[in-house]
Amino acid sequence: MTINWDDFAKIDLRVGTVINAEIFKEAKKPAYKLFIDFGDLGVKKTSAQITDRYSPENLIGKQVIAVVNFPPKQIANFMSECLVLGAIWKEGVTLLTTDEKILNGLKIG
Repeated sequence: MTINWDDFAKIDLRVGTVINAEIFKEAKKPAYKLFIDFGDLGVKKTSAQITDRYSPENLIGKQVIAVVNFPPKQIANFMSECLVLGAIWKEGVTLLTTDEKILNGLKIG
């Protein structure tokens, strides 16, 4: 499927820092609850199936890239407000990150 530039421009991709991560016990598939600081956009939460490669402790302080303008989605008893991005491969999901510390909330373009 091909999209045009206007379609891509609708996606609001931002940088955020994980400030809390905990095991999502109620999820059907192994996942974490992430709380991500997006600067002026505030803290948003999400569910992420990234337990193969990450522990809650090594996620705290990690900057990630996320879509912040999807509508909220109910996952078990948790409302997910953004979607962290990662590359999916046989070893699990590798999160998309920045190569240096930058301001939370910066737009990816």
